[in-house]
Order: sequence, then structure tokens, then C-alpha cells
Amino acid sequence: MFPICDVRGKVIAFGGRVLDDSKPKYINSPENIVYSKGRHLFGLNVAKKHDLKKILIVEGYMDVISLHQRGITNVVGALGTALTQSQGWLLRRSSEQVILGFDSDGAGQNAILRSIEILQNMGCDMRILQMEGAKDPDEYIIKFGNARFQNLMDKAISLIEYKVKILKKDLNLENAPDKIKFLNEISKLISSVENTMEREVYIENIAKTYNISKEAIYAQVNKLKYSNGKPEKVLEKTRVVASIKKEETKVSDKIKKREDTILSLLLDENYNVYEIIKQNVKADEFKYEIDKKIATKLYEEFEKGNSNINGIIDMMTEEEQNHVTAILAEDYGIENTEKAIDDLLKNYEKEKLLERKQEIINLRGKDISKEEQEKLLNELNEIIYKIAKIR
Repeated sequence: MFPICDVRGKVIAFGGRVLDDSKPKYINSPENIVYSKGRHLFGLNVAKKHDLKKILIVEGYMDVISLHQRGITNVVGALGTALTQSQGWLLRRSSEQVILGFDSDGAGQNAILRSIEILQNMGCDMRILQMEGAKDPDEYIIKFGNARFQNLMDKAISLIEYKVKILKKDLNLENAPDKIKFLNEISKLISSVENTMEREVYIENIAKTYNISKEAIYAQVNKLKYSNGKPEKVLEKTRVVASIKKEETKVSDKIKKREDTILSLLLDENYNVYEIIKQNVKADEFKYEIDKKIATKLYEEFEKGNSNINGIIDMMTEEEQNHVTAILAEDYGIENTEKAIDDLLKNYEKEKLLERKQEIINLRGKDISKEEQEKLLNELNEIIYKIAKIR
């Protein structure tokens, strides 16, 4: 029996495995208002306590446990073979590089192809683990040991290299038509890479690995790049494609982080936190649009006496659920909740005072009555006094 925890370490479900050859091999808790497997990753609550510059995602509980037992802690498990967008955001926010380590059987390879689409749209630095001599990471590390598995992770191949390898499986490069088809298809893949230097590295490696003329690849890639009349983009930094819609009003990263931190505290299922925060921060005062929508739903449900966070999340849109998942995956460095709330509210109050101060300064130059000028001056002095008191 395996306890399944959310990113905060709270047990939300269980997974069971048979000890013989009975079917089904695994039986999991049914999905309900508390547990939705598409929003969680097995072992992330433990993995995030360690170095997560790279994160390996595998299929089963035993893969995760076996690797952790052998000191490989940057590993999490998909709760099923179909990676969801919410899980993709958990991976994206938790690490700089995601390595797909699904089983080498047909189902595992199909899971890689489905996961590629999700992670690619999030701008992930994505790699694929290449295992030979074992069907899954658990079996591989038992057979070949820790050091060899670490080396396998270090040599995980890129998305382009993986697609080229898949393409090669169905073609015989000794056959001229197949070789021409291979050249055309890999040229399409390489031409989709925007960064010129990255493109050249792929061409060098593929030409060497598959014994194809570099010049032939360059010629075909250039033909595809220029055929649509678009100018070449040289050494352009890779863009992160976010699923969250662009905000109409620019909101600073500082404000976004503060609002996400407030939501993180509210999502911790502590009703006392809400009672404190709602006195100082209204839902409609959130400036980041998606944070405002999430805060509004949380406030409405809390006011009804509903503090079931997972149930409230289920009522949200997919976009809002993805953002909540990203917030829960982030480490805000909160060691003392009471102090964190106090600091946040002080900063929030100070910012509101500074905004009002600037409004008054702008108004004082306008054509307004002497009496109104006097009122504004008194308010300005009061604001300056309040700002000075905030430490």
C-alpha cells in the first residue's frame, strides 16, 4: 500500500499493488473531491526537499521508491500513463529540466509522445531517458547500479534526437528512397528549431550518427526555412510559451509573487489565515487577473463555511486549476506562517498608501478649490505618518 501525498505532504489517497500475478496489478483510490490524480505527482513532496535542477518523471510507485532508496532523489511518478497539463505545470515550476523516464514498452513510449506535446507547449527543457537492457528504471538500477543510471540521466537525449530516433526505426537507410524520406523528415524537424547554434549542433550530430552529408541537410533545412519567405532568426533566445492569457494591465513580478504567496497561504486549509487576510485584502483588490478570479472563488466558498480546498479547486476552470497547481508547487520560503502574513500585510498596506500618496501629489497640481487642497494636504500628511510607522 502506497500513500499518495499532495505537494504539501498531506495524504490524499492510496495506491495498492498485488503481491502475485493477479489482475489488476494496481488498484488506486477512486477520484473524488479530495483526490484527482491528474493534479498530483507521486513523491514530489519528498523530491522538492532536495536538488531539483533536473527532475525525472517515471511511471510507477516502485520506480520512484527504488530510485529514492538508492540516493536518486530528483524523481517523481506520474499517477497513470497520461501526463496532464496540471502535472506539466508542476514539473515546469519545480525544475529547470524535465527528463521523461517512462517504461520502454509500447505503453511507455506512447506516454512519452503524449507528454512531449504537453511539456513542449510549456517551454520545458525536455529530455528523454534511453534505457537498454531493462524495461523500466526500477529494473535498470537493480541490474546496473546507481552510477550507471546517473550516467544514463546525464546522457538523456533531446526532443529532436528522440524524434529522429523514432523516425529511423521504420526506415532502412541503405535503401535510397528511405534515406531521402529520412533526410526530408529530419530537415523538417531541424528547421523548426529557431536558435541557429542549436540547429547547427543537431545537424553535426545527425550527420555523424547516420552517415548523411552535412551539406545535404543544410541545403534542405535552408530550403524549408526560406521557402515561406520569413527572415532567418539568428541566435534567438528560446521563448517560454505560457498557457495563462496575457494580462491587459501590466502587473509587476513583485506584485504577482506577493499575490501568489497570499493564495498559497489561503490554499493551506487554515481558516484562521483567511479570517486575518480578508480584513486587510479584498478579493477585488488583487491586481493579477487570474489571482483575482481564484481569490474571489476562495473567498466566496470560505464565507459559506466551505474549507475543502480540493473541492473548491474542482469548481475552477482548467486555467485556474493549472495556476493553483503552479502556486502549490512553488516554495515561498515560509517558515513562520504568522510572521509571513504580518510581513505580507504590511507590504500590502504600504503599497496602497504609496499609491494614494502619488494620486494626491498628482491631484494637487489640478484646478481644485482651496478647501479641497487643504483636505488633500491633511490626508497626505496622515499617509506619510502611516508609512513611517510601518516597519
